[in-house]
Amino acid sequence: MTIRVDKDGEITLVTIDRPEARNAVNPTMAAALFDAFMAFENEPEQKVAVLTGSNGAFCAGFDLKHAAAGIDESWIAEHELEDSWKDATADPRKAPMGPTRLSLSKPVIAAIGGPAVAGGLELALWCDLRVMEEQAYVGVYCRRWGVPLIDGGTVRLPRIVGHGCAMDMILTGRKVEAAECRDIGLANRICASGQALKSAIDLARDIARFPQACMQADRRSALAQWSLDPEDALRTEWRSADIIRTEGASGASRFAAGKGRSGDFDEI
Repeated sequence: MTIRVDKDGEITLVTIDRPEARNAVNPTMAAALFDAFMAFENEPEQKVAVLTGSNGAFCAGFDLKHAAAGIDESWIAEHELEDSWKDATADPRKAPMGPTRLSLSKPVIAAIGGPAVAGGLELALWCDLRVMEEQAYVGVYCRRWGVPLIDGGTVRLPRIVGHGCAMDMILTGRKVEAAECRDIGLANRICASGQALKSAIDLARDIARFPQACMQADRRSALAQWSLDPEDALRTEWRSADIIRTEGASGASRFAAGKGRSGDFDEI
């Protein structure tokens, strides 16, 4: 029952490694996932993270065998969110599945092979992008056991796939295969069986090549706009203009020198 953390240059790879339980997460593993992503956030040289699971599964959700032994009041109290909690960046909180209440400054990509269900789906939704193998699937499988979505599923799923598709998934708990996930916007990339991790790392390397301050600012604005009126969202976006003086000016100089012409991203 481990959470593995490996480094591939500027990419951090976090692997849920409990194959005997299809990578179901227990409280100890949730704490380790939280710590792994806090460490990634605090390592300036690391630019993108990839979250995956071992042995052909992403994550089967929270460990229901652990839950069957009883959820005590201390566990509830540990994860309680008081009304005064307003800033996930300044005041990071651990969630039942670990990192799903974190608001990181850098992107995370989910590499999904096999099931990403219940809390495993919520982990995938927390990520910025999702790469799914063609035989992989997701689902609110906790529906059938009376276990609610408490790791952001009811918040993020409608924002990613739209209210109608989200309600279908949430109310029925049905299996949603990779092709449908692509059609509704849940999967960003589909790849062959066994290739999710490689595809996600390749995607992470592409993102890591770009000027990072600009990429992070655009990502931050896109995430913040959900809770803002259009005028406030536009003001928030405009704060990124200062980056033009640094990364933007440097990038314009590279373009003027002949880089990146005709949509060529190979040499930027």
